[in-house]
Amino acid sequence: MTIAATSPNSSISPSLSSIVSFGEMLIDFVPDTAGVSLAESTGFLKAPGGAPANVACAIAKLGGDSAFIGKFGDDEFGHMLVDILKKNGVNTDGVCFDMHARTALAFVTLKKNGEREFMFYRNPSADMLLKESELNLGLIKQAKIFHYGSISLISEPCRSAHMAAMNAAKEAGILLSYDPNVRLPLWPSPHAARDGIKSIWNQADFIKVSDDEVEFLTQGDPAKEDVVLSLWHDNLKLLVVTDGEKGCRYFTQNFKGRVSGFSVNTVDTTGAGDAFVGALLLSIAKDTNIFHDEAKLREALTFANACGAICTTKKGAIPALPSTSNAHELISKAK
Repeated sequence: MTIAATSPNSSISPSLSSIVSFGEMLIDFVPDTAGVSLAESTGFLKAPGGAPANVACAIAKLGGDSAFIGKFGDDEFGHMLVDILKKNGVNTDGVCFDMHARTALAFVTLKKNGEREFMFYRNPSADMLLKESELNLGLIKQAKIFHYGSISLISEPCRSAHMAAMNAAKEAGILLSYDPNVRLPLWPSPHAARDGIKSIWNQADFIKVSDDEVEFLTQGDPAKEDVVLSLWHDNLKLLVVTDGEKGCRYFTQNFKGRVSGFSVNTVDTTGAGDAFVGALLLSIAKDTNIFHDEAKLREALTFANACGAICTTKKGAIPALPSTSNAHELISKAK
C-alpha cells in the first residue's frame, strides 16, 4: 500500500515550482574519519543523500523554487528525509510513502582525497517501487525544467514511472535536464549501465556529465574533444563536462569553451556535482537565452563552479550546500 503526501491527481493546483527533480533520496552513512574502510570505521555520520534530491535542495538553498518527486519507506528514515526536504524549502507535493518497503541506505567510504566509494542497501527500496499511477503529473506540467538521473531507470516499476514523467514533461514543452550520475554497484553490469543510461540520452535538452562518466560512457579519453562530442545529439541545447577542481567544459550548438574552477580545501566531494547542477539549472530557469549567449553562460558556469567547490568543504551533501552569498564571496576572493 502507498500513502501519498498529497493526492497525485488532486484538483487543487500545486504551488508553482520552476524546477522539478525526479528520482531517489536516501540516507548516506559517512565514516567520521576520512581514509578508512567501512570495516575499519568506528562511527558514521548520518547524512541525507540522493542526487536528484540534492539538486532540489541546492536550488531552494539558492533562493529558487524546486520540487521533488519520489517514493520513501513509511519508516523513520523516510519521514526524516521528507522533513529535510521541507525544511530546505523544497515542494513535496510529489512525494509518497510505501508501507512495505524501506527507505534506501548507502554506506560511503571517504578516501583521504575526499573521493567516495558506495555500498548500497536497496532490496528493493521504496524509491525503486514508484509507479506511474503515483506520479503528480500536475506538478511536472507546470515546471520550466524537469530534472532526473539514471538510477530510476534500473528496475521496474520505477523505470516506467520515469519514462511517463519524462514524456509528460516533453509533451508540455518543458526543458529536460539529465545528470546520469553513474553508480555502477546498482546496475547488473557495466554494459547494462551504459545501455540504460544511453537509452534516454537523445531526449534531454541539457546534459551534465563528469569527466569520469565521459570515460565510462565512451570508453575513450575524456580530455579529447572528439570523444566528448561523441555524446552530442541534435536535440541538445547544452552539454557540460565537469572536470573536478579544474572547472568545466561547455558545448552548445553555436559555441564551446572552458570555465576555470576554484581551489578549496576539499573534505568530501559528495554532492558537489549536484550543487553545480542546481546552480546552473536555476540560472537556466531564470533565462533560457543562456543557451545562445556565451557571456551569460560563462557567468552561470562560474557561479555553478563556485557552488560545487564550496560543497566539497564539508561532509555530506545537503548540509554542505552553499547560499548565493557564499558563492559570490568565493568568486570575489578569486578575482
